[in-house]
Order: sequence, then C-alpha cells, then structure tokens
Amino acid sequence: MWIILSTIGLKKNKIFNYLDELFENPVCELEFNKDYELLIATVLSAQTTDKRVNKVTSVLFKKYPSIEALSNASIKDIESIIKEIGTYHKKAIFVKEIATRLLNDNVTVLPNDRKYLESLPGVGRKTTNVFLSVIYNEPAIAVDTHVARVSKRLGLANEEDTVDVIEKKLMKKVPKDRWGRTHHQLVLFGRYYCKAKNPECDNCKLKDVCKKN
Repeated sequence: MWIILSTIGLKKNKIFNYLDELFENPVCELEFNKDYELLIATVLSAQTTDKRVNKVTSVLFKKYPSIEALSNASIKDIESIIKEIGTYHKKAIFVKEIATRLLNDNVTVLPNDRKYLESLPGVGRKTTNVFLSVIYNEPAIAVDTHVARVSKRLGLANEEDTVDVIEKKLMKKVPKDRWGRTHHQLVLFGRYYCKAKNPECDNCKLKDVCKKN
C-alpha cells in the first residue's frame, strides 16, 4: 500500500512540477477591466474560445461601458456584437439579464458570495469558480473542457467522470493552496499543448503518465 501511495504522490508531483515549468505565472486569459465584465466574459466563454470572447467583449464593453448601459441595450444589438460565438441568442439574453439584475439589486461591487453569484442568469458553478478565484483569490477549481480532457488523460480523473466528479477529485488530489494556480495551468496546458486534436505529445514530459499514449 505504501508503495502504491508513494507512486501516486510521485506522479502528482511530476505533473505539478511540469505545469510549473511551463506556466510559472498562469493567469486567466479573458480580458476585463471591471468585475462584472469578467463574470459576463466567463458566461460568454462557454463552448467557444477565450480569443473569440475577447474579440467580442472589446466591442461590447466599449459600446456599453456600464451596468446601466448594458441593462438598457437591446437584445438584438447584443446579439449582433457577440454573434460569432456559440449560442449567442441565449448568451445575449444572459448579458442583459445579468446587468438588469445587478442594477435592480443595487450591486456596485460583485460580492464574494457563491450563492448570490450562482443565482444570476447563466452563471453556474464553473463561472463562479473562475470569478471567485480571479477576483477574490479564493481557492477554487473550475472544470472546463480543457481541464476535463487533461485530467482524464493524466489519470487524475476517469473517462466517464462528469465535471462535478472531476472537480471533487482534483480538490482531493491538488493541494488547496494551489487550486487556482493548477486550474489555470490545466486550462493553458489543454489549450496550447494537450489539445483535443493533434496534441503535442512528442516533447511532453508527461508522456509516461498519459493514458492517451
């Protein structure tokens, strides 16, 4: 048993060390200037890339630079701005509804309050985890498609695991003081190295622990 636990520990350390080597100072790649902009950008990032989200939010937040302006924007105009990202009809509604809710609730600074954040339209656990981690430096692991794929390939999760199960497993296997760091590293690793198609396996130092090989 001790040998098995020791092997598992060495594997995890190898993963963490390599992620630290690749991404010494990992950060969220969504661009924002205000707290609600990050929340909205994260909602928009579902089923699309951060690059596309940054492209549309640079236009959206410039045209509507406040919660009041976003709340008063027409759904059609929001749709026309964000139409190149997936499910833009639904997301346009979320943008306006979030802004309206924050305005009606007289929220000037989004709170460090998971229950309130998850009560906002289109905001789920993943979005809340990203927001709390980035804005409040709260320990959290958000599981997106990149994190899920990498976790399964590296044996940190099983192939059939749901995002909720993956999150719970990562919370057990990753030291709490590096949850946010490791989350961002797994996102970046999946985005630029361990890609869904044509992953860069040849030079990867984790080939020997990867289930894909």
